[in-house]
Amino acid sequence: MKISYQEIAASSVSPATTVVDDAVGVGKRSWYVAIVNHNSEKKVSERLEKLNVENYLPTQTEFRVWKNGRKAKVDRVVIPSIIFIHCTEQKRRELLKLPYIFRFMTNRSASSGNNLTKPLAIVSDNEINRLKFMLGQSDVPVTISDQQYAEGDTVRVIRGSLAGLEGKVLDVNSSQSEITVRLEYFGCAKLIIDTVNLEMVR
Repeated sequence: MKISYQEIAASSVSPATTVVDDAVGVGKRSWYVAIVNHNSEKKVSERLEKLNVENYLPTQTEFRVWKNGRKAKVDRVVIPSIIFIHCTEQKRRELLKLPYIFRFMTNRSASSGNNLTKPLAIVSDNEINRLKFMLGQSDVPVTISDQQYAEGDTVRVIRGSLAGLEGKVLDVNSSQSEITVRLEYFGCAKLIIDTVNLEMVR
């Protein structure tokens, strides 16, 4: 199963607030997106846990068969080089000093009021919970895709009873999770279909 990274980040990302503390003087915690070295995600997550820093590393349990025929259960990192960290803005600044945290992702689609910097990307609690649920419940591998569909694109249904049929994109919803497709085989028939069931025809 492919899901768009925009579904778990861009569509739910909001500019970082300039207010660090809430009304009672306690720092508000948000989900920031930390960039780490590829293949170091699990070690970084463990180090953060030892520092009592709440974090979430999206993984999915899979069975793999090695060359010797042995089967093993492994936890595959779903989004390479990404760890979600739940902390205050003050704590985030402190974490930047750690050698294994390169930087925090910015929200490229938002405006910070000037042309030099972009606000930090913040992911909502709902989107984090949605991702956890998806990875825990899906019985097929989930991968993150930045594939974007636009009106007029030719797509192919890759699973389900309509697998193999091709059509033209008529409309795309705001989160890129569903699109309206005109199926060529059925003439004027239109279908609203989840993008995880489609692939682009090049």
